[in-house]
Amino acid sequence: MTPAAVPSPVAKLALAVVTEPERATPAPAGAREDAMRSLLQTAADAGVTRVATRPQGDQERLLGQAWPFPSPFSVSVRAVAVSEGLDRVEARARRSLERMGLPRGDVLLVSGAGDLAGAEGRALWERLQALKDRGLYRRIGFLATMEDGPVLLARRFQPDVVQIPCNILDQRPVVEGVLSDLAGLGVDVHVSSVFARGLLFANRETLPTHLRNYGVALSRTRRRLAEARVDPMQAALAFCLNLPPAAAVIASVASAAEMRAVLAAAHAASPDLDWSSLALEEPAALTTGSQALVSNAA
Repeated sequence: MTPAAVPSPVAKLALAVVTEPERATPAPAGAREDAMRSLLQTAADAGVTRVATRPQGDQERLLGQAWPFPSPFSVSVRAVAVSEGLDRVEARARRSLERMGLPRGDVLLVSGAGDLAGAEGRALWERLQALKDRGLYRRIGFLATMEDGPVLLARRFQPDVVQIPCNILDQRPVVEGVLSDLAGLGVDVHVSSVFARGLLFANRETLPTHLRNYGVALSRTRRRLAEARVDPMQAALAFCLNLPPAAAVIASVASAAEMRAVLAAAHAASPDLDWSSLALEEPAALTTGSQALVSNAA
């Protein structure tokens, strides 16, 4: 009997391209397109097949101008907030595909679970379902945090995909069984914030004010990793990539060099660590807001 092929460590890996000025190196338009092309080609050559996008800045336009040919990527798109109006949500979801030069997308995600919990939640979901029925998106779902009650929402709306933050500092989705419960409902679970939105790489001096109290705990986690001779990026990826319920693990990168670093960390041997000892005791503040918590977040 032929032994089963061992899945590539990057089989679950998804790429979120960062174009914000605090991460991406400023460059003329042509150079930015070349840099994006190099980043995407590096990912494609390594076997990465997923890209996660958001309708901000010129990320979608840059992607549309830089896809490898033929492109191996399936793309997930975030909808704009329902506060902009249902018509705007639908129009912007269509526009995202146009900007990226794609006839269809893989996943369309409600940008926040609160949009579904509100008065227009059902109408919003019906708009996304209509786009799916027309073949513009293959699957629909939503972004959620632990505070949103993602399992209850999934039972109510029956999404194809739920994207949720999970990392070695905030292991609540694993410990409380949320990832397993979602997968048990037939949901594809996409894990985000795998690098804790930059906190794994932050110095105590660079922490936002509301996270200063975490300084000692973060230092302790980094010290434990250093004593085990494990790079934080390697640990972060190993923890998430080895979660059985996770169908995709989203890592944000701003350059081909960062992409190569992520790929090297993903291919490194999984470290033998006491994962529970690395978690913060009260990690809820890590999900505050939608942007990176520190400017060098990865």
